[in-house]
Amino acid sequence: MDTRDAIQEARNRGVDLVEIAPNAKPPVCRLIDYGKFQYEQKKKAHEAKKKQVTVQVKEIKFRPGTDDHDYGYRMKHAREWLEGGDKVRAAIAFRGREMSHRELGAKILAKLTEDLSDLSDVEVAPKMEGYQMFTIFSPKKTKSVDKKAAKPQENENEA
Repeated sequence: MDTRDAIQEARNRGVDLVEIAPNAKPPVCRLIDYGKFQYEQKKKAHEAKKKQVTVQVKEIKFRPGTDDHDYGYRMKHAREWLEGGDKVRAAIAFRGREMSHRELGAKILAKLTEDLSDLSDVEVAPKMEGYQMFTIFSPKKTKSVDKKAAKPQENENEA
């Protein structure tokens, strides 16, 4: 339809001529109430934003002399966060003379990598940044999909 004819038809009906797909050949337009169209677009954007998953980076801190119990406690928290879909940044802070014993920090991070390998991938390999050595773990994709698929089945069995 010619643009002038479309505008005339919109005026006759008392609605607006709204361009829906400007990049299409020819461009697609509709005869609708523009206020209602804007409202619906805003509503769709809000729904999409609701469904969007935000991934946070949680941090656990160690020291080169961190004992086994403290290590286990922090590792347990890291596991919970990874199962929840968040990334985990494990940092080891060195002070003063501890800088000459970086291998202690590397051992802790290697142990943590091994303990979390079943549900995470190493996103950033252990590296030094100033007085800190850190690594970043991200949750494995397959585990989170399996758990999401398993939960609805469990709920059906309970009902």
